[in-house]
Amino acid sequence: MAAFKASRFVRLFALSLSCSLALAQKVIAACTQQKNHRPIIGALCQETVTGLSALSPSYIAASCVKFLESGGSRVVPIRVGLSKSEYTDVFYSINGLFFPGGDVDLVTSAYAKAAKILFDLVMQANECGNYFPVWGECLGMHELAYLVAGENLLTLTCTQDVALPLNFTKESKQSKLFRNFPKGVLDTLASESTTGNMHNWSLSLKNFSANEKLRNFYRVLTTNTDSSGVEFISTMEAYHYPVYALQWHPEMNPYEWANRRALVHSDGAIRAAFHMAAFLVSEAAKSAHRFSSQEEEERHLIYGHSPVYTAQLDLFQQAYFFDREITGRSREDCAPEPTEL
Repeated sequence: MAAFKASRFVRLFALSLSCSLALAQKVIAACTQQKNHRPIIGALCQETVTGLSALSPSYIAASCVKFLESGGSRVVPIRVGLSKSEYTDVFYSINGLFFPGGDVDLVTSAYAKAAKILFDLVMQANECGNYFPVWGECLGMHELAYLVAGENLLTLTCTQDVALPLNFTKESKQSKLFRNFPKGVLDTLASESTTGNMHNWSLSLKNFSANEKLRNFYRVLTTNTDSSGVEFISTMEAYHYPVYALQWHPEMNPYEWANRRALVHSDGAIRAAFHMAAFLVSEAAKSAHRFSSQEEEERHLIYGHSPVYTAQLDLFQQAYFFDREITGRSREDCAPEPTEL
């Protein structure tokens, strides 16, 4: 990664030939601009399922928005069912991406199709020296694994509602994510059951190790073992790109209050959540993308939407809902069989 950074200026001329002129100009700005103290992170919506499906075609859990805001970022909702050009426009206006957990199909859902377009843009930008982070949680982690591996390698695990301590690997000490965390926070994550797991499917260490594409792209930072003895990956990051994937939900500890074993509100769990948010936002602050105008920025920010109280319908205390129809689908088609919980 050090070589990747050091060579950015040298590659600017070649970049103008291999990338569009507009993209080259953005890279030059990114290389010369100081840290962005007004970062905006795009949170990907997904189709509504379970108790929320009658309310609207798509949603974002409010806890995800609060998590990003707690680190010092503003949030733009990225709706499903947009065109590639629309996703491209928003991508070059924001400074990072958040792929949340959820219940939709890993391959065929509108969430998955949007994630594929956006991930391709992330890879293209970073290859051209245009720093841009993406962060995935639970289903978001599965999506990031699928997009690299090109196949679904998930395994059923007994992890639906459980809090676990993290088993740190040797590589975690050199990781971008954890290397600057306070020792007290790392000790808490390693010794206390603070990380919330709300999933039926996991990326097992066995399947990860057998896939060359995943091994070459991701560094495993932490693992866990379910009650049946299956060891699965709980945190990983890319070797050469700002791509981060978590099986657990740091945003839920401060902001979700359902009566679930996975939701831990201890001091250590709350501190860890805010350190995770601060790291993600610090990565987004390295991106120089911006909206074309103040008016355009304000039009896209989530402040124009109001969260709805949903605790009586679903796990989430609040959620944001979006009315735009999903391209090529009816409202009745917006609740596919869940592949991730």
